[in-house]
Amino acid sequence: MHKIARTGLAAPRNVDEITGSRRLRRMRKADWSRRLVQENRLTVDDLIWPIFLIDGENRREEVAAMPGVHRLSVDLAVKEAERAAKLGIPALATFPNVDLSLRDQTGSEILNPDNLINRATRAIKQAVPEIGMITDAALDPFTSHGHDGILRDGIIVNDETVDQVAAAAVLQAAAGSDIVAPSDMMDGRIGAIREALDANGFQDVAIMSYATKFASAFYGPYREAIGTSGLLKGDKKTYYIDHANSDEAIRETEQDLAEGADMIMVKPGLPYLDIICRLKDEFRVPTFAYQVSGEYSMIEAAAANGWIDGEKAMLESLLAFKRAGCDGILTYFAPRVAELLRG
Repeated sequence: MHKIARTGLAAPRNVDEITGSRRLRRMRKADWSRRLVQENRLTVDDLIWPIFLIDGENRREEVAAMPGVHRLSVDLAVKEAERAAKLGIPALATFPNVDLSLRDQTGSEILNPDNLINRATRAIKQAVPEIGMITDAALDPFTSHGHDGILRDGIIVNDETVDQVAAAAVLQAAAGSDIVAPSDMMDGRIGAIREALDANGFQDVAIMSYATKFASAFYGPYREAIGTSGLLKGDKKTYYIDHANSDEAIRETEQDLAEGADMIMVKPGLPYLDIICRLKDEFRVPTFAYQVSGEYSMIEAAAANGWIDGEKAMLESLLAFKRAGCDGILTYFAPRVAELLRG
């Protein structure tokens, strides 16, 4: 052992003695080498763009809590779908803000073959047949109380809601939906939807299960966007998953896959990267995350105040989903990211 003169203390070892020949910084020294060894990549193929719908023509309303996000009439939604297709975005997910006069205790407007969701699906598929359409069969945009199911005596009834959700899924498939993505979290809904779709000749329509949708504080701006924030009575904890639970998410996902789900989703996204990782490791099926409105709004608000670099934070947040195991991400940033990725 080397000795330092005068003190008799052991000399610090050379860095190479500590690490051997390993120098992890070697591959970080230049842009070209960092790109060469990058483990995960974000591409436009990873993006699903959620858009909000309203009735009327040539209407565009900004969602106050989501800067840069708008509610669109069907004709403008078609134009945005055309833009998305040119950017290479694979799919859109639609969410309606329907007139209050059309909302009731049971969400019956969802059973209207010509409701806002179905009209938008038909119009977009006619104009842009190559883009995928994902529709939600949950009842919350159509109920007068803002819940995802039918309300009876203060209780969200499961089986009656499932029957209605399955019927709505068939109507959405008939309008041209490629993927039905029910977000209501009722027990048995995936099996009921699969059976209803198959019985009506829609065997090729896929199901994206909101397998793990958590009772979260991050949904606020979304509820403003679809017009339910002022309607919601109570909370949704009797049917959404407790955000403290991880094993329960595994059981929910296992059940939905057994009932016929083709792909699974985790919602919200960034606070639940551990869930995404667990599900991907456990089931090895197509796995998606929804970067929800609250996540979007936090990044936008911090960027607007100059506290963070919004563009870099946006891209970093999306790459985190890929690192956790996601095959794709529903994100309101989709068109902006697609434009950046195109250079």
